[in-house]
Amino acid sequence: MTNKTQSCFRALADPTRRDIVRLLAQSDMTIAQLTDRFDMTRAAVKKHLTVLSDGGLITVHPRGRERLNRLNPAGITPILDWLGYFDRFWDDRLADLKSAIEKDTI
Repeated sequence: MTNKTQSCFRALADPTRRDIVRLLAQSDMTIAQLTDRFDMTRAAVKKHLTVLSDGGLITVHPRGRERLNRLNPAGITPILDWLGYFDRFWDDRLADLKSAIEKDTI
């Protein structure tokens, strides 16, 4: 597993960060807007945003004096690639099982 994949999994491991990702999927938000949605300090929300940014799941864009947090949909690609391996693995194994069963019943 690559460091990028590990960072992405680490970012999504926390339920608060998953909630932040869901919110950012709806619209870009500032730290203040996100803080209003959670029962935690601005500093705590900022730490979560840093982990999400390090995981490649969000980007930050300046807008005047504010900084908008934006979901980066491509950030989930390392996880999808990692899961894709197992998808192919099980497809191959199930196809082998099907062949064995059909061979045995014929």
